[in-house]
Amino acid sequence: MDAIYRVITKDDKSYEVFRIYRDPVNDLAILKIEATGLVPVLMGDSSKLKVGQLAIAIGTALGEFRNTVTTGVVSGIGRGITAGSPFEGSVERLDNVIQTSAAISPGNSGGPLLNSSGQVIGVNTAVSQEGQNIGFAIPINVVKDALETFNTTGQFNRPYLGVRYKSITKELAIMNDVPEGAYVMDVVQDSPAQKSGFEIGDIITKIGDSRLSGKTELSTVIGSKKAGERISVVLWREGKENTVSVVLGTQNQ
Repeated sequence: MDAIYRVITKDDKSYEVFRIYRDPVNDLAILKIEATGLVPVLMGDSSKLKVGQLAIAIGTALGEFRNTVTTGVVSGIGRGITAGSPFEGSVERLDNVIQTSAAISPGNSGGPLLNSSGQVIGVNTAVSQEGQNIGFAIPINVVKDALETFNTTGQFNRPYLGVRYKSITKELAIMNDVPEGAYVMDVVQDSPAQKSGFEIGDIITKIGDSRLSGKTELSTVIGSKKAGERISVVLWREGKENTVSVVLGTQNQ
């Protein structure tokens, strides 16, 4: 049976959703309704966030208590989390999210995270079940980039390299006498990586000017690029480094 989705505003007006555009990478969606006179929220700049500044979360707590407002602070920025439960078969990796102490309960997902000026700085997306007041939000700049791409192309195009990898930390690099970077565990057939000559066992050490070490993850660097962009990638193979050129594809391919 097909589900019917509705958008209900704070003044209890109901609008039927007649089109949904999903962005599964960032756990976001655009809902299309027919309405006039709606006042948009003001979007802030998540690149200017500072740890310790005020954060305000709004949402439907527990799926029941609409327009619930909680306050806290920005507890951390640039976090990487695994959301979902492996036992339920639903797990996703979210990088560069905002950590906040503002209480976020189940049902708050999709609600805005605001600064003291009432500007949206993030979209609430996950909460830790193992601690108290540990919530996470997708930075609003990620949302703005996704919207810009959607408005230009009509879909959520994501840059796509086509490798499965494991990060090599400084400690692992020293133990195995290899450089830090992303160890290629698998190369997707017909992907940009395969077409550019990537092989299992390669270590990606650098993309453009970004060296993969410490907190600089391959997924984060690729995510900052655009689909169709040509990038230079440094591969370490059998003791030698080689630079290859790759044109990033899209995850819709």
